Amino acid sequence: MNQLKFLSLLSLLVLSSSYTSESTQYTQLRVTKNIAFNYGEELKYRVHYGWINAADVSVTVDAKPTMIKGRPTFKVSAFGKTYKSFDWAFKVRDNFVSYIDSQSVAPLKYWKKVQEDNYKDEDLVYYDHEKKWLTGKKKNMEMPAYLQDIVSGIFYARTIDFSKATVGQSFPLDIYLDQQIYNLQFKYMGTETIKTDLGKINCYKLRPQLVVDRVFKDEDDMTIWVSADANKIPVRVEAAIYVGSVKIDITSASGLKNAFTSKR
Repeated sequence: MNQLKFLSLLSLLVLSSSYTSESTQYTQLRVTKNIAFNYGEELKYRVHYGWINAADVSVTVDAKPTMIKGRPTFKVSAFGKTYKSFDWAFKVRDNFVSYIDSQSVAPLKYWKKVQEDNYKDEDLVYYDHEKKWLTGKKKNMEMPAYLQDIVSGIFYARTIDFSKATVGQSFPLDIYLDQQIYNLQFKYMGTETIKTDLGKINCYKLRPQLVVDRVFKDEDDMTIWVSADANKIPVRVEAAIYVGSVKIDITSASGLKNAFTSKR
């Protein structure tokens, strides 16, 4: 083999093992019990800005597993879009995709592309939970094992049994967001029955610790209600932001893994 061919082959091998590769397999990851969600789930929401209906959000789990690094994952896509009638005030086109390992309920790959008025950003990362290393399009860094992103973190939280939680109990959650890692937590705040488009729903009430940034001014400015049943689907989100408040309400739920027993 001449030198040119050897160098070409070497370059191909190096490129094939770069951050875009999904062939390297993991050997051991934790086992997290998941009875909350499955392939084919679809949740839809309406977003209110004050008293105005401003946007729709959909959260969809692909009907079949997506293989990442030799492992089956839940491909979860979250898409938010403001109505054309609201675009003049604040145009949003947000797309987040997380590939969540079906065994560990930890992400193996995460992609986002967002447009929020004049702000635009795109990111792509791969998580190596065994080596505790994150490889990204913009930045590589050390990470804690089983780091979550903003999509996978919600689905991981759904695997937690809140039926035995005490009011004020905290649950730690490490989150990757915009080339930073945050050691956060959320608190269990009890139960509450709320009225929705789907009827009255018994809920667990949670308060996540927020990242104070260009959107949120206080780390306690959000409350999340999830169904008090085996599914633990997010039912409502309320948040105070720098200008006004946002409320997100569920409008439909299909493909649930369990009976929707919290709905009256």
